Amino acid sequence: MNWNLSIGLVRYLNAKPLYYGLDQLLPGARFITDLPSRLATRLESGELDLAMIPSVEFLRSAQTYNYQAMPGVAIGAAGPVRSVKLLSHVDFKEIRRLAMDEGSRTSQALCRVWLKGVHGVEPQLIEELPIGVPPEESTADAVLVIGDRAMQLPEDQFRHVADMGQVWNQWTGLPFVFAVWAVRPRAGLDPELLGEKLRQSRDLGLQNAPLIATEASPRYNLSVDEILFYLNHQISYDFGEAELAGLRLFAEKAGQMGLVPEGCHYVLASSRDTAKSR
Repeated sequence: MNWNLSIGLVRYLNAKPLYYGLDQLLPGARFITDLPSRLATRLESGELDLAMIPSVEFLRSAQTYNYQAMPGVAIGAAGPVRSVKLLSHVDFKEIRRLAMDEGSRTSQALCRVWLKGVHGVEPQLIEELPIGVPPEESTADAVLVIGDRAMQLPEDQFRHVADMGQVWNQWTGLPFVFAVWAVRPRAGLDPELLGEKLRQSRDLGLQNAPLIATEASPRYNLSVDEILFYLNHQISYDFGEAELAGLRLFAEKAGQMGLVPEGCHYVLASSRDTAKSR
């Protein structure tokens, strides 16, 4: 079968197991690698048919663009995630000016939801911190940093550090879903078969995590064991009932702050069930 699809892949380390061997499982597909936020924009424009996009962008756009989420596979965490961190020079309740990493809009929304819900503050967003600019150079009270560079930061230059996966789980008791596979349904596309291929790729990636870790270790200046622990224990690639509950709760809280449409709903591919945030 020839898969005539344009597929967007996240370029971060935590996404590598998701597309291990995907080019062989989906022959004929075209692959584009980019930041999560940019993949969301490219999916909206119609440049992509399927992409791993920030969950907040999925919630914002699912109704407008008729997206469906592929069940069973996502990028999330049920505890410390290590690659999404809020670094602050002041107590969290005293944050007034916040700089945000440009890489992922979900982490930005999660940070704002947590700061308001737990600490009662809604900081002024003073800038997006571009990729390549050291967080310690920001003049903000606090900086949200995501992705690979969050794993390598000199945290001792900040007074407080919050791992966003950990603090969400401590607050809610649920996993957090950072990104989902979003697809634009179209004639001739079999979502059941596509979902099976995506799950196969995920399973192959996790089986080959030692190889991924060995190849990635020099680039990220992390040991093979550190990367293996990160991929196998800190990142979750499941999208089941617990993850869906976490996504619903996030949608509700983000909707109350105007970060996603209040009462937004979305559809899981190959299912007639519609999930609502309220």
